[in-house]
Amino acid sequence: MINQEYLEKIFSEALTRGASDVHFSVGRPPILRIDGELEEIEREKVLTPEDASSLCPLLMKKEQQEIFYIEKDMDFAYDFQGKIRMRINAFYQRGFVSFAIRIIPPQIRTIEELHLPSILHTFTSMQQGLILVCGPAGHGKSTTLAAMVDEINHKRKEHIITIEDPIEYIFQQDKSIINQRELGFDTKDYPTALRAALRQDPDVLLIGDMRDRETMSAALTAAETGHLVFSTLHTNSASQTIDRIIDSFPPDQQDQIRIQLASSFAGVISQRLLQRIMGGRIPACEIMVASPAISNLIREKRTFEIDVVISTSREKGMISLNHYLAELINQREITFEEASKYSLNPRELKLILKRI
Repeated sequence: MINQEYLEKIFSEALTRGASDVHFSVGRPPILRIDGELEEIEREKVLTPEDASSLCPLLMKKEQQEIFYIEKDMDFAYDFQGKIRMRINAFYQRGFVSFAIRIIPPQIRTIEELHLPSILHTFTSMQQGLILVCGPAGHGKSTTLAAMVDEINHKRKEHIITIEDPIEYIFQQDKSIINQRELGFDTKDYPTALRAALRQDPDVLLIGDMRDRETMSAALTAAETGHLVFSTLHTNSASQTIDRIIDSFPPDQQDQIRIQLASSFAGVISQRLLQRIMGGRIPACEIMVASPAISNLIREKRTFEIDVVISTSREKGMISLNHYLAELINQREITFEEASKYSLNPRELKLILKRI
């Protein structure tokens, strides 16, 4: 059976080795994800079903356990000795309890510290509009959002409301007032929290995830009515992000959504985390900034042309993922092989490299 002492040992090792994730799964010893790679803690024993089940009372509150045993899935936050926060997903596989644990760094890093493009400073200076951070799971979307929101916190007097599932980074209020709301504890769901937020005098809204049509609609309305709204989507590119939002609505509503998007959209950061040659990981981004040309393409159902506008609008702060990857290769930050894994068009990447 696993006890608190064992858990502290595993988490301490994860901290020492700079792991981003910890996995507990029956039939394997604890596994760490370090710089994107999974590594077993070999000297630790293989977990039994009893071991995995005994983690529940160590990591969950009683009411969380009750919900988990019924729902079979649970997202929640966990604070480890005041040192670090964790975002935990508990789930069943083949009838056994498993845990996937994301370690949240104690300090919110700045845009520069994360090696993100400077155009993100422009996004944080905006007063209204919808800004989306997109990409696969585990590629730093929440960290990028936190960096942008915290920059606003330190530079402007605003009322910032976050709606998260669960709360990840804890913001230390500076010039801004920050109220962080967690689904299931502080509010029922995203649509309910967003409707209430508009009556709470917000300037900036952070929505953890635009996972359904109701949340997307409420986010667009908030952006349209003079608020700066940040959120995430699991998409691979800026154009795909626009299409995903529009396609989430019934055909008879899509023209109205296009108009809303065209008028309220501010930008998209689509990012991946790649292995650096010198160790660690570095983001590669595609940046789309709302411009008259982009807005017209959204209104006129020509989102398939957005990629061309991004590639030819460097002066407006836009950059395609392939151009960003090519620059990282040229700076000897990453290898061509690593870039090819994440490029949506490796052939184009080769052509870009020949030209620079």
